[in-house]
Amino acid sequence: MAINPNDAGAVPDESFQKMQALASEKKFSFPYLLDPDHVVTKQFGATRTPHVFVLNKTDKGNVVEYIGAIDNDPEEANSTKVEYVKNAVNELSIGKKPAIASTKAVGCGIKWKKG
Repeated sequence: MAINPNDAGAVPDESFQKMQALASEKKFSFPYLLDPDHVVTKQFGATRTPHVFVLNKTDKGNVVEYIGAIDNDPEEANSTKVEYVKNAVNELSIGKKPAIASTKAVGCGIKWKKG
């Protein structure tokens, strides 16, 4: 799932209606949710958009197995692209821990609700 942490009052392009349009345009195959009071955002400690958290469902509950960037090429200029999230998911799907469990999240800062 994707969770939008930005305050639509600060960034009108982050409104729920705009999110729905983007999800439809991009044909998202996963839920795209809004976190208007930053509850989940704060629980996970997200600071950027995007800031990715790959969870693994275990008998003891969900465990965060990877935190950080989607890949090492946010500007699509790197000839040696490393797909951190894809690799983490693939490794988890075969019962392995991700070789890279944490990277620096790259992107814009979260637009926090004032007050």
